[in-house]
Amino acid sequence: MERPLLRAMTVPLMLLVGALVTLQSRVNGSLAGQLGDGLRAGALAAVVSFGSGLLLLTLVVLSHPHRRAGLLRLRDALRLRRLRPVELLGGLGGAFFVASQGIAVGIIGVALFIVAFTAGQSVASLVVDHVGLGPGGRQAASRPRAIAALFAVAAVTVKVLGDLDGTELGLSLLLASLALVAGCLQAVQQALNGRVSAIGGPLATTWNNFVVGTAALLVLLVVSLALPGRIDGFPTQWWYYVGGVLGVGFIAISAVAVQIHGVLVLGLCSIAGQVVAAEVVEVVDPDVAVSPLGLLGGVLAVLGVVVALVARRSART
Repeated sequence: MERPLLRAMTVPLMLLVGALVTLQSRVNGSLAGQLGDGLRAGALAAVVSFGSGLLLLTLVVLSHPHRRAGLLRLRDALRLRRLRPVELLGGLGGAFFVASQGIAVGIIGVALFIVAFTAGQSVASLVVDHVGLGPGGRQAASRPRAIAALFAVAAVTVKVLGDLDGTELGLSLLLASLALVAGCLQAVQQALNGRVSAIGGPLATTWNNFVVGTAALLVLLVVSLALPGRIDGFPTQWWYYVGGVLGVGFIAISAVAVQIHGVLVLGLCSIAGQVVAAEVVEVVDPDVAVSPLGLLGGVLAVLGVVVALVARRSART
């Protein structure tokens, strides 16, 4: 398939990545609220999400020799030092993201969480591409690429001004900062996954992410048991448990797309999907009041994507 056609066909998939991220944030945040209160509820929700994804992936990977071959290639690459052990730790970024969903979304809402997350992802993607951490090598931080990242920062600023209640300003800013850090780690995760996927393929890469992430979240859950909080029980509705499946989808797509577009363009395209989906989720929720500033924040984030894509196309012509 011609490279320009492949690039065009993968843009909708990158937008889908963003929508899946938003839906997972809503699902995991709601699951944490149903499970109980405090860090232990958020940690348990994250373990359920990552653990279910790991179970699904393990069944898929072990069901066919061709799928297991990707794991063998990763093992051989480690033995031959084509991969460093640290490059297999991208799942830690995913674990932090899923844990922050359970902790923050129920308090600050999915839209503010996603916009703060995407601001961190945009700025970190610019840095990650500039230093050459991704599989495509170094991509200099040009002025248009920097402007695109600044659009995302402006988006989260406007969103905060539109959504925050002054009586909860400190807590909301803290949780928004948690989402911002998760976005930064997401950019690093995408870069590392691109390197791993180039050797083992997207399925083996996704499985590795879920193994690493689940192990980290189990440690967090054990630690949370020593802190204030409670677990009330598990909800019975099925949709509370689809977070792991959504995570499998967006990690696998990202592992392929980052090799084609680079970290920044993947990040900004997924931002468009995240922000639009987050605003749609809140618009259709009768319990959430959507402010004009909040909608403006979503528009700014999407404009950042447009700037990045136009700049990338101009650089290639």
